[in-house]
Amino acid sequence: MFTGLIEHQGRITGIVPLDTTESGGGGWSITIGDSAAILGDCHVGDSICTNGACLTVTEFNADPNDNGGWFKVGVAPETLDKTDLGERKVGDLVNLERALAAHVRFGGHFVQGHVDTTVTVVRKEPDGNSLRLTFQLPEPTPSRPSLLPYIIPKGFIALDGASLTITTVNDAERTFGVMLIAHTQSKIGLGEKVIGAKVNVEVDMVGKYVEKAVSAALGGEGDGGLKAMIERAVEKAVEKKLASVGKAA
Repeated sequence: MFTGLIEHQGRITGIVPLDTTESGGGGWSITIGDSAAILGDCHVGDSICTNGACLTVTEFNADPNDNGGWFKVGVAPETLDKTDLGERKVGDLVNLERALAAHVRFGGHFVQGHVDTTVTVVRKEPDGNSLRLTFQLPEPTPSRPSLLPYIIPKGFIALDGASLTITTVNDAERTFGVMLIAHTQSKIGLGEKVIGAKVNVEVDMVGKYVEKAVSAALGGEGDGGLKAMIERAVEKAVEKKLASVGKAA
């Protein structure tokens, strides 16, 4: 679990599509350097949110004299499919956040590090010393339904792992906007993205749970579903009305 408050930006120093080393596991691996600032309490197996994706540390060296301190992560096919990590290049900066510790303040929102999809930067507009960004969601498909039901003005959203407040939503254009204050622009790489660039997005998981709970209640089978309860109530009301009409006759 993460908060969406980016701790540090690391730099990709290695990408191996088929890493046959023990820490590579025979799959896609990414090594991220200049990361000593967040590796002081690191262990193999720890989770680090990398540009919004929760990834497992398979090898690391916290010594700042060794490539600024580095760690390696494995990237599963599902992650490559849902995120932009497969398009990153050596030298790219990535947002980093360690897993939430129980003793710290919770300053962002519940971020799982489970990226839903990528969105596209379609507009950038300076507003004083802040920056307004507009993103467009992809066309929905049966395998990837629209995320718009979970995106509301003043709601939370995680973009490349950063917890941000939604400022605008346009369902017809499949777009939403956020504003970056100057401090945020200096701490994450989102403001540097160009028009057309992809950004990893994770919608607020609370909205997903609420939708599933309500859908289950409304469409639930058997005696426990809200739909069944309403039907029984209507049936009883109709029976009572018919009975009273019969007595009157």
